[in-house]
This record gives sequence, structure tokens and C-alpha cells, in this order.
Amino acid sequence: MLNALLKDGLLDRIIEFDRWLLIKINSDWSNSFFDSIFPVYRHSDVWIPLYFFLFMFMILNFGWRSIFWMLFVGVTAGICDQISSGLIKDWIGRVRPCGDPSLVGHIHLLLNRCPTSGSFTSSHATNHFGLAMFIYLTMKDVFGKAGKLFFVWAATICYGQVYVGVHYPLDVIGGGILGCGIGYAMAWIFRSQPVLHYSKKFVS
Repeated sequence: MLNALLKDGLLDRIIEFDRWLLIKINSDWSNSFFDSIFPVYRHSDVWIPLYFFLFMFMILNFGWRSIFWMLFVGVTAGICDQISSGLIKDWIGRVRPCGDPSLVGHIHLLLNRCPTSGSFTSSHATNHFGLAMFIYLTMKDVFGKAGKLFFVWAATICYGQVYVGVHYPLDVIGGGILGCGIGYAMAWIFRSQPVLHYSKKFVS
């Protein structure tokens, strides 16, 4: 299938569109407000208060049994990161846009360094969409429709990764799809084990 894509030039057109969209997001659609926000917004440490709130919410509402949910959250994040960073990035070996000589002068890097790891898939996208999917599926009867905001949260972080110049749009799209798949699988495992169900709210 890959040979067929290469033969008819479809893959080249996809990559060219990916580069075009990167330049649009990073340069043409940029503004001073986003320039100051996204370098910080995309950083994991910024969201520690959110994680702390979720853990406290679980403890206060479900007591010691919430440890199972917290454990699954940690395992989900770990699996997402290992598959994206430890396997796919080295296998694909795509150079990040900030490290591509052909893009010099076309994009601007808003960080003080360009990461040396591979570009595809985005680990930020994989991790955050993996968590968003797991949290949404396991807590949808608690948060209701508001749980979908976790996907908005993940998507804006992904947009920030492209905006600051460290990822292509396809990097974050691929990472998001991968993360959703892992999050869905982990949520299925969690909900399929009766011993983990300490509240009917977690049973779909």
C-alpha cells in the first residue's frame, strides 16, 4: 500500500499539505497573544493543578478505592508515552520542523531549543488524548457532557505544539488517534473488571 501511495505521489502531496498547514498555523495565523501563551500552555507542569483536582475529587467522593482509577491513569499515560516516544518516533525517524533546514525562514521557533527526538508521533498528543479518552469513558456518568471538554483540552495542547514549531499537524493528528486508541483500550479493561467498580457511576 505504501508503494502505491509513493507511486501516485499521494504521500508527497500529503506531506506538502502538512508543511503548508504548519506554516499557516505557526506564522501566518500567529499573533502576539498566542506567542506568549502557547509556549507555557503546552507544558505539562502547567496542568499539575488539574491533575491534583481530579485526584482530590476522586478521593473525596470514592475514598481509598479511587486508587485503582489513579493507577490506571498513570499506566495509561505511561503506555502512551512509551509507545509514542520509545517505539514509533525512533521507527519513523521524522525530523521536527524546527530542525528541518528547508523550513528555515518559513517558521519561527517559540521555545529556547528544538527537541532532538523524532517528530512523529507527538507524545504530547498521544499522552493527552489518551488521558482524555480514558477520563471521559470512565467518568462520563459523573461529568456528563462536560467530560468532552477533556478532548478540547487535549486538542488545544496539540495545536500549541504545532504553533510553537516543534511538530507538524500530522504529528499531532497521528498522536491523537494513537492516544485515543490506548485510552479506549485502558478504559475497556478498567470497566470490564468488576473488582474495580466501586461506584455504579463508572459502569456504562
